[in-house]
Amino acid sequence: MATPMVYLENLTKTRSQSESVFELQVSSFAVYPGQLIAVIGESGCGKSTLLDLVALVMAPTRVAKFQVSSSTGTPHDVAKLWEQGDESKLARLRRDHFGYVLQTGGLLPFLTVRHNIGLPGRVKGMGTDEKRLHSLAKRLGVVHCLDRMPISLSIGQRQRVAILRALAHQPQLVLADEPTASVDKARARSIMEDMHTLAREEGVAVVVVTHDVDLIYERADAICSFETTQVSEQVSLSVCQQEQVK
Repeated sequence: MATPMVYLENLTKTRSQSESVFELQVSSFAVYPGQLIAVIGESGCGKSTLLDLVALVMAPTRVAKFQVSSSTGTPHDVAKLWEQGDESKLARLRRDHFGYVLQTGGLLPFLTVRHNIGLPGRVKGMGTDEKRLHSLAKRLGVVHCLDRMPISLSIGQRQRVAILRALAHQPQLVLADEPTASVDKARARSIMEDMHTLAREEGVAVVVVTHDVDLIYERADAICSFETTQVSEQVSLSVCQQEQVK
């Protein structure tokens, strides 16, 4: 078995708002290269919280083990980095190893599609691999859009460009937050199939937050679901469980 790209164990995140307290508990979570992990559940169950924790933009309240591995298999002790408050190393992990697909695409309107795609690579200090860019753009059906502005694209095209941007700088982990929420069923199915296939072909670990169980179930290698309990009038508890389906 390959080394997991992300592995965490016995994690708790407590969040307070006004007089309400929400606690998310995750006994274990792992995603391997080439896997697509679906995070599903009702609104407010903790899907976005889990994604923020995996994305290293939110610190856990408590965690026994939290590791992110590089392409060489070298593990980075994220739990220790959070404990030390080492934001610079956390930022480097996010920059060097992660790609993001936002719900709305998140393309910068003043840059062409080509320059939007190349932005993560420039932040990482990489040049643009034009051959790879063209190959992925052709695969995703947006090769004719590269020199256009985002405003001229359809919603489905924007989402495909967002996927291409997330993959272009060769990350090891892609995080997608409801990437099909703004498109119709046919486009949603096509986008999810693209992400599933590219995960396999690129050897990328993919974590997708979605509300559409039917769309993701046959494509996911594992599914994270949530069981939420109202402990008291003020406190709600959500327990995340990961189940292998393939």
